[in-house]
Amino acid sequence: MMWRTGILLMGWAGAAIGGVLPEERADALYHYYDGGGVEIDGPSLLVRKSVNEKVSVSASYYVDSISSASIDVVTTASKYSEERTQWGVGVDYLHEDTTMSLGFSTSDENDYQADTLSFAISQDIFNGLTTLTLGYGSGSDDVSRRGDADFSGQIDRHAYRVGFTQVLTRNLLMSLNYEAIADEGYLNNPYRQVRYVDVTQTSGYGWQGEVYPNTRASNAVAIRARYHLPYRAAVSGGYRFFSDDWGIDAHTVDLGYVQPWRDRWMIDIRYRFYTQNAADFYSDLFPYADAQNYMARDKELSKFQSHGPHLGVSYTWLDRAGDRPLRSTVNLAFDHYSYSYDDFRDVSGGGTVGAEPLYDFDADVLQLFVSFWF
Repeated sequence: MMWRTGILLMGWAGAAIGGVLPEERADALYHYYDGGGVEIDGPSLLVRKSVNEKVSVSASYYVDSISSASIDVVTTASKYSEERTQWGVGVDYLHEDTTMSLGFSTSDENDYQADTLSFAISQDIFNGLTTLTLGYGSGSDDVSRRGDADFSGQIDRHAYRVGFTQVLTRNLLMSLNYEAIADEGYLNNPYRQVRYVDVTQTSGYGWQGEVYPNTRASNAVAIRARYHLPYRAAVSGGYRFFSDDWGIDAHTVDLGYVQPWRDRWMIDIRYRFYTQNAADFYSDLFPYADAQNYMARDKELSKFQSHGPHLGVSYTWLDRAGDRPLRSTVNLAFDHYSYSYDDFRDVSGGGTVGAEPLYDFDADVLQLFVSFWF
């Protein structure tokens, strides 16, 4: 269930820029992730088609095959494998300089089901130099636990978004986006446990289930800029700040450079850095059992940093003009991330209780996809 991240927000992807419908296209993707004892791979398909000059429809399908022996699993449970499937549909309606988008997606795995409905409206103003976007998403998730027919949990999610895009000069484009998310329900992982000092145990510590608040409110603001250089290239940069009422503040910075090569090649290079502090109720080692009302040992709620490069290469192998134009690209993207944790310890590494080695790992992400515009 840990790989459902972003399901609620995927509905935003269907929102078109104000004043224009999404391009007619089809995409086929294969993705692979390997890091921290977890392997994920699977295909993804997306098709967009215009019904007429005012209406466009889309459909998507996504599969994750997950094999996990992560640090969380190794310390308190056994390795597991599962599959998550997700499909979605969307429709975009264009009226003069206004685009309205409606989307629905559903995701299913053996212990988690999520349904999401989203709506967005985009408006071009000042002859298309400015675009304002408003959006809302609502999600309903059902949580279960393998091997426990009596366990059930539910989560209600609500997301609100405001976006502002501005053409500043002939070569400079900037955007500012704000997002607020409210979650309520069973928000922790039913399998994860916290550890606490217990001198009666040979290891020196014991385990008990995590306990989270049943609400979470978060806010994020992001600013991005893209500048086109005289020799067909472009540079880009962005900053995002995230904060929630669990006490987490996070910062993301990325820089990118895109360079066409000859007539058919495109090279995309980026670097991303992320850092966050820990949640108020997080601890790697609590002083005793039931030490406080809320307790977490999820490493994603701890203080950590990650950074890494992205390299993408695109080749246009078909570019046909005329009455029936057709264009197609083959794309390969590779990301490498290094994660280091400041207060999450690898208990499998041995050592004095509370002074075990701090955890870190590297992850690789590979994406291979083919796109058609028709």
